[in-house]
Amino acid sequence: MQRKCQTKPSSPTESSQTSSTEPGLLPGETVVREGKAAILFPSANEVFYNPVQEFNRDLTCAVITEFARVQLAQRGVRILIPGEKDRVVVQLSEEKNGKVDQETSEQPENEQQMEEEGDKKEFITASVGERCEQGLHVLEGLAASGLRSVRFALELPGLKSITANDYSAKAAALIARNAQHNNVSHILQASQRDASMVMYEARGRKERYDVIDLDPYGSPSPFLDAAVQAVSEGGLLCITCTDMAVMAGNSGETCYSKYGSVSIKSKYCHEMALRIILHSLDQRAAVYQRYIEPLLSVSVDFYIRVFVRVKTGQVVVKNSASKQALLYNCVGCGAFHLQRMGKKMSQGKHMKYSAATGPPVGPSCEHCGQRHQLGGPIWAEPIHDITFVQKVLSAVSGNPTRFRTSKRIEGVLSMVTEELQDIPLYYVLDHLSSTVHCNTPSMLQFRSALMHAGYRVSLSHACKNAVKTDAPAEVLWDIIRCWVIMTLKVPCKRRYRLLKLWQFNAYKNGSGGVSSELEDKRKQFQGKRKKQITDSSQLKSFPCKKFRKVRPLDYNI
Repeated sequence: MQRKCQTKPSSPTESSQTSSTEPGLLPGETVVREGKAAILFPSANEVFYNPVQEFNRDLTCAVITEFARVQLAQRGVRILIPGEKDRVVVQLSEEKNGKVDQETSEQPENEQQMEEEGDKKEFITASVGERCEQGLHVLEGLAASGLRSVRFALELPGLKSITANDYSAKAAALIARNAQHNNVSHILQASQRDASMVMYEARGRKERYDVIDLDPYGSPSPFLDAAVQAVSEGGLLCITCTDMAVMAGNSGETCYSKYGSVSIKSKYCHEMALRIILHSLDQRAAVYQRYIEPLLSVSVDFYIRVFVRVKTGQVVVKNSASKQALLYNCVGCGAFHLQRMGKKMSQGKHMKYSAATGPPVGPSCEHCGQRHQLGGPIWAEPIHDITFVQKVLSAVSGNPTRFRTSKRIEGVLSMVTEELQDIPLYYVLDHLSSTVHCNTPSMLQFRSALMHAGYRVSLSHACKNAVKTDAPAEVLWDIIRCWVIMTLKVPCKRRYRLLKLWQFNAYKNGSGGVSSELEDKRKQFQGKRKKQITDSSQLKSFPCKKFRKVRPLDYNI
């Protein structure tokens, strides 16, 4: 048998076609259309609205849809999305005592029994724009105009209630008008309160929210403590950080005061920012015997966005220290090393926890002799759930007309699925070559050299020329040495000897692998001195201080 959830007579698609000349508009108001929502927006910019983050809102709708599909399947609810083909949902067993049971997909006999029982039992079908009594409770703590909440009500199936909260009286009034304008008042309720107090009052198990979305204008740190308590067991937290200047290393002391981690200005700063916010969430959740499971973490445009599930378990919380790591970053060549803050060892059926040993580096960098910077702690575990990401990607690619930014979502998620999940941070190929002042090899050549050497390598969605690999830093520098020698115009018989004797300070003799055309351009366009030195004996002859002490090459690709 099949029955539907309660529904309003009006259709969400009808409200999205409302004309901007409707008599209900106040003087100076305009209609902003995004997705299926039509938002009344004052021209005086009294309420914040950012059209650039349409990708953020589209991605959030896609993620919450897949989350609702899995969550509501356990409650006997099936969701229907316009334009999407019927899909089979695989239910994952819950975690008990820190141990994960096998998926039901691995047991075909049990699946057949469940399907037969499901045919006999009554199930509920939830569609978009309808209120479902067994649905999800959603909270948008900082709603502003309410655009995101209205889109949730019009585009997401299986919702019981949406609370769109904002501290501004003008914003709360605008949210109520937009809910009425889009005919979603039966699902969406406006609230004018402090976001932290709304979440603190929902800490009880029966009052918790299934989904909490926080997209502040700046840092979300004041709301994280309340958010990890107000989300339900296995619920979804959607957090946006737009204070990238702080999280990318421009102000490490400020980052520590907000997130409990010191940021470093480096080439991998965008992924480090993702790991900083995940560390902060896990640290605050551990206070209440809870822990996080990252589903998707992306760095896009000028902000970062993380989607995490929050669960409760005292046994799993003990692993929190071993999931965090300190970061040692060389200021000279950019080599980095991670030091776990805790160590766990298996002893039969029990786990033994102890302090980690370190540091993994000496007083100076073994490659260039420069000092190290200490950053972190950061989240050192995987930042994506590939199985969940593939579900979202499959849903978006199967229904490309649902979102305006579907192509971009497919591109980002496809790159995410190809990343090495167990390798934190990355190197940037341009930075490696610029450090030794040589031409940059192609990404194909560099990745091929690593793969032929027996190492794994992938790209990263956070940076265009990023290289994520499990190869140590000395292997990367040896490949760069080989590349420099290969670009020199010397006979093949001498290359082997050069590869064995090559040192970084060979650049003081004028050999840098620079082509003759590039050298001519440098002479032509960089003659900035009034009295140019033509005698080579008058030039500086001491080596670069970065590579004063470097051992000979002992590795050959």
